Amino acid sequence: MTELHLWLRHEARTTERRTPIVPDDARRLVGSGVALTVEESPQRVFRVEEYEAAGCRVAPAGSWVSAPRDTVVLGLKELPPEPAELTHRHIFFGHAYKGQPGAGDLLRRFAAGGGALFDLEYLVDDSGRRLAAFGFWAGYLGAALAVLQQRGRLRAPLVPTTKDELDETLKPAAGDTEFTGLVIGALGRSGRGARTAFATAGADPACWDLAETRDLDREALLRHDVMVNAVLATTPVPAFLREQDLDDPDRRLRTLCDVTCDVGSPLNVLPVYDDTTDWDEPVRRLRAEPPLDLIAIDNLPSLLPLESSADFSAALLPQLLDFGVTGPWGRCLDRFRQASLESSPS
Repeated sequence: MTELHLWLRHEARTTERRTPIVPDDARRLVGSGVALTVEESPQRVFRVEEYEAAGCRVAPAGSWVSAPRDTVVLGLKELPPEPAELTHRHIFFGHAYKGQPGAGDLLRRFAAGGGALFDLEYLVDDSGRRLAAFGFWAGYLGAALAVLQQRGRLRAPLVPTTKDELDETLKPAAGDTEFTGLVIGALGRSGRGARTAFATAGADPACWDLAETRDLDREALLRHDVMVNAVLATTPVPAFLREQDLDDPDRRLRTLCDVTCDVGSPLNVLPVYDDTTDWDEPVRRLRAEPPLDLIAIDNLPSLLPLESSADFSAALLPQLLDFGVTGPWGRCLDRFRQASLESSPS
């Protein structure tokens, strides 16, 4: 069997602090016979020297483009726009299978170079459950930011922090007014994270899941002050919010956080905005009267990079130790091939 060579790349996005593999788990990979090259990255939450001490090779940022062709390049978020031809096998969140903006371009780059995408969103077990996910922390951060915004305590630009520090800001303070919260998708990973953050903030949100959204009561939805969407739709469903709902003069909803950020996808359950927000400007006002503020940040867990990276790495490690073209990785590859066929000219 050929030795697996993983190449942990530097993230092109400047606000990405996370890593899919932490140094302690890198040591276990190397000890199991995996060759692991780690690119230098000034923004990664762990210093490259920690990986070097774990037995990893070190390479300059962005040098994966000239890595040996059989190398498997590992990352989290989007690739830089070059090279135009992707020759390697890549592991990351591609967001390319549901018609998202840029999806076609990414798949064409793989087609041009002969590489392949193992999309982490589709790394699932036999029942379809994700094997490694940031969902809990995405939900936690989403609800936390929504609460802070509702209470007038959200400060921009956002900066990475620790859970202990964030929890201190979430605790109720004198002068805070009560609010009603709603978590949609409350039973999933993200929903559980959102519910935990609300509890830390001293709030008890309404919790909706499949039973409540199957026959959605929009009037009841609009009677909540804060709503967190943690639903990742895989089939078309009626929109949770529509433009006419935002214009309802009786709307009580003031703060909306979309953890899923499926903007641009035909499966988007919140088609009331057309672009995400970011760390510099985390909040966008969708309506002036009555006011409605949107938070839609697509890398929320990077605001708690240490905790979220450690959890994700622990889940991904056994999958990397069993990397191949069957089982969960085979399902990833099958999904990539299907999407590539669907996107190719007929």
